[in-house]
Amino acid sequence: MKKFLDLISDCLGDVGEIMPWDLEERLAANPDLLVVDVREPYEYDAMHIQGSLSVPRGILESACEWDYEETIPELVKAREREVVVVCRSGYRSVLSAFSMKMLGFENVVSLKTGLRGWNDFEQPLVDRQGDPVDVDDAEVYFTPRLREDQLSPK
Repeated sequence: MKKFLDLISDCLGDVGEIMPWDLEERLAANPDLLVVDVREPYEYDAMHIQGSLSVPRGILESACEWDYEETIPELVKAREREVVVVCRSGYRSVLSAFSMKMLGFENVVSLKTGLRGWNDFEQPLVDRQGDPVDVDDAEVYFTPRLREDQLSPK
């Protein structure tokens, strides 16, 4: 039986990753770059990269296609644009970038280290109102908090 990280590893053969400093450079060099945030809406509302497009992982594939309730026209039209997919840690974004490649997106990569790494690199995040999020507050938000019942049995 495969585990979650095995699935991620399998997708990495087909999906490129960039580091936060690479994304900073790409955003400066290409104003048409599309950042797709695949976290859940409550995560996006708490903090995100300004100008990113919120497309939760659960609806991604139908959001990438015409004729669905979840269709996001900007995303459907982005098959030839440079796209960077982001999430909290860089795992959901790998799976999402893989799906997008299978759906014909030509230039899509995942942000390695996710928004946690983006924040560690002290890059700006904004909340739902567009107000800046403090780097230290983001660090607390991104720190995993596992319950006892979520840990592997001993």
